[in-house]
Amino acid sequence: MSVTTTATAPATHAATADRTACAPLPVLGRDVTVPLVTGGDVTYAALDYAASAPALQRVWDDVAAYAPYYGSVHRGAGYLSQLSTDLFENARRTVAEFLGCRPADQVVFTRSTTDSLNLLARALPAGCQVFVFETEHHASLLPWRDAQVTFLDAPRTPRQAVETLERALADRDPHGPALVCVTGASNVTGELWPVRELAAAAHAHGARIVLDAAQLAPHHPVSVRDLDVDWVAFSGHKLYAPFGAGVLAGRADWLAAADPYLAGGGASRKVTRREDGGVAVEWHESAARHEAGSPNVIGAYSIASACKALTEAGFDALVARERHLIDTVRAGLAEVPEVRILSLFGDDAPRVGVISFVVEGWNSSHFAAALSAEYGIGVRDGLFCAHPLVRTLLGADPGTQGECGAPEAAPGEKSLNAIRVSFGAGTPDEHVERFVRAVSELVRDGAKWRYRTEDGRCVPAV
Repeated sequence: MSVTTTATAPATHAATADRTACAPLPVLGRDVTVPLVTGGDVTYAALDYAASAPALQRVWDDVAAYAPYYGSVHRGAGYLSQLSTDLFENARRTVAEFLGCRPADQVVFTRSTTDSLNLLARALPAGCQVFVFETEHHASLLPWRDAQVTFLDAPRTPRQAVETLERALADRDPHGPALVCVTGASNVTGELWPVRELAAAAHAHGARIVLDAAQLAPHHPVSVRDLDVDWVAFSGHKLYAPFGAGVLAGRADWLAAADPYLAGGGASRKVTRREDGGVAVEWHESAARHEAGSPNVIGAYSIASACKALTEAGFDALVARERHLIDTVRAGLAEVPEVRILSLFGDDAPRVGVISFVVEGWNSSHFAAALSAEYGIGVRDGLFCAHPLVRTLLGADPGTQGECGAPEAAPGEKSLNAIRVSFGAGTPDEHVERFVRAVSELVRDGAKWRYRTEDGRCVPAV
């Protein structure tokens, strides 16, 4: 018996760049209805893709087809184990193809972008210097605790980003290893970073570079080879796959030289007793070295399925349609004088479907709560796990308190937080149009309901 999979199927067609030829991709939850505090129900508008994108229906169907054939990989002689092993390793090859990896690159399956970057941090050679902009998500800002880290100030143009990095690298010890960590697209502003130019600057100064593609890969093609980055990391749950799986892909040498990220079965090639009573271990040099334990086969397969689905839909068409949604939101917000969109690089900067803003006279948590309770629109409020960046964009003192979620502030009180709307391949036009209308109505007419703060969140009062 066999199971039909998409992990190894070749891309058979490509969509045109015409937006009208690219309908929203079917995603789970597209027909879910939610109650409104003002009465009645409405179809939920999921506009928090930057946190977690809904799973593609295609991915869910592929996982459901595989589920009856579930088996542990690499360790069993039975048919289901062999089938699962083939599917797992085919998924690795699919991801490598999706990312344009070089022949010698490795694809390691992890739990998330955070896990991937922590794995790389554990694999840094001794004495490695790390350079990271303060604008990074905490997943790429914080893992480098055992390295000598230089935090770079937020640039205000892509050119300034490259110049800032070049100056910092020119001042480093040229004899030791170095790593640059940079995002591909900001999880706060959605702006695209000059990855290829930053990679060139890093390599010119003898440094390597890792790309946090968590926000880039779901929206634009990412090629390790074309961008000339050394590693790329991303999460499945932002790429229209379920939670619990991620990827670190790139050069094998630092990974093969480092102790396993986790010690255990699967990472070990040979374990023997020593004469002194201890054990001697030979670790794998392949990606398995950092995949100890029973791997998340379904997670890896779902990522591969999402890679295939996006490739077959055609990124040209997906990007063109998303640009239309971005223009709709930005034009709508521009009609509301009280709204200020947050940006590093300016209005003309290319971006993905991630837009953060503040509304004069509103606590951002209050505004987001009203969007949900009165309009059925799900957005994010807070500092988006990018505290230094949001503080910079809001002009706040570096020591001002603020958290990833909404701070303790009642409706109407000033607080250090913002609102983020984000969307992607599964977003219907109606959802962003409803969002734009809701923002305009809330600013003009105020909230229809009373709200209170509960456990740090703004919620409707009952």
